[in-house]
Amino acid sequence: MLLGFHKPYGVLSQFTPEPGSRWRTLAEFGLPPNVYALGRLDADSEGLLLLSDEAGLNSRLLDPEHGHRREYWVQVERIPTDAALAQLAKGVKLGDGPTRPCTVRRIEPTPAVAPRDPPVRARKTVPDCWLALELTEGKNRQVRRMTAAVGHPTLRLMRVRTGDFSLGDLAPGQWRELTAVERAAVFV
Repeated sequence: MLLGFHKPYGVLSQFTPEPGSRWRTLAEFGLPPNVYALGRLDADSEGLLLLSDEAGLNSRLLDPEHGHRREYWVQVERIPTDAALAQLAKGVKLGDGPTRPCTVRRIEPTPAVAPRDPPVRARKTVPDCWLALELTEGKNRQVRRMTAAVGHPTLRLMRVRTGDFSLGDLAPGQWRELTAVERAAVFV
């Protein structure tokens, strides 16, 4: 079984709470027993999280050798220049090594996304912008570190696609089992 879940902000990608943590867990969303998250999204990230009860899918999706595509929409402070976007696309140096080249573009107009609870802070004197980044690797907090490295801190981060399977209109906190066609789209 392969499930698509729209992980809300403030939820850990695990079923067991961390001692002393303020974050919620997957246990409160009525997911079937014996499924586990394929990869993760940090508690302060949102969007598509795949879950399965099938052994082996995790490495099939996450091993960098497979170069599996994942698209993120990221709201950043200020409007990145073309040079900053080119730097992201080429790859940036992080503390744990350089990132692979990626695809990046501004999203114009601003995408229609569900409101976040709590909302992202708005600053009247600092504009923001949405970017789409397509990565083939998944270092710890990679998108946030990449945008910060080019001078545009992340305000909001959503995974919207894995392979060719998109989050679509799945509402935050909702999940469903993928059809055979959708499942195939994940692994392209």
